[in-house]
Amino acid sequence: MSEIEYSVKDHIATIMLNRPEKLNTFTPSMLKRWRECLVEAQEDANVRVVVLTGAGKGFCAGGDMSKRASEAHSDDSPRTAIERKQSLRNGPQSIARAVQQLEKPYIAAVNGAAVGAGMDMALMCDMRIVGRSARFSEAYLRVGLVPGAGGCYFLPRVVGLAKALELFFTGDFVTADEAVRIGLANRVVDDDKLMEETYALARRIVASPPIACSLIKRTIYQSMDCDLRTSLELISSHMAIVQQTEDSKEAIASFKEKRPGVFQGK
Repeated sequence: MSEIEYSVKDHIATIMLNRPEKLNTFTPSMLKRWRECLVEAQEDANVRVVVLTGAGKGFCAGGDMSKRASEAHSDDSPRTAIERKQSLRNGPQSIARAVQQLEKPYIAAVNGAAVGAGMDMALMCDMRIVGRSARFSEAYLRVGLVPGAGGCYFLPRVVGLAKALELFFTGDFVTADEAVRIGLANRVVDDDKLMEETYALARRIVASPPIACSLIKRTIYQSMDCDLRTSLELISSHMAIVQQTEDSKEAIASFKEKRPGVFQGK
């Protein structure tokens, strides 16, 4: 079995981390394939939504520390500071860069623990649906490390500055209900309903005009780092484009005729 399972059905791509015996801790080869899946999903016109989840009882417990420990004593392990920096850049940080290029909705279905870089991977998603067993922790300080996968960028944007600092400084676990309360998760569902509810949300998004959906996502993220005037300029350009699409015309017609629209992304 592959350590990353990738499949597409009904316009929904699923990326499943598949090392359940290791709580889906990731390896360099997993990260390489993960990045490839994100690029493939972005380039595939048939894909409109991407779902990320983990096999077994855990979402992702971060990097494989046992492999890291063994590699630290091997002759070919990174030794200099610049080599270690490059290893991080080409590893977990490459996922963050690939996600930044993904203009399709990206949903995490979080089952069990999401710890350290595993939590950061969930934070990279646009939305998080969590099972009742889900637990989150930025546990870097417990092992004398700093968040290397992008947590310092993503977490404050999701829960706010003060709460992000608290979670980093304490390493405390956040339960599923608490995750919803602080805005870390969109909703909590029973564990046995997690994928059903996640795919139900994905199908609702699939039923929307894909170009408009993509442009909304692009504008929201760009607007987080620009002033109001620039944001309004962006959205006015996007509006001019989207109104020329067949999907927009179909959406207006279906609304007037009170029927479901059929959107082809043209």
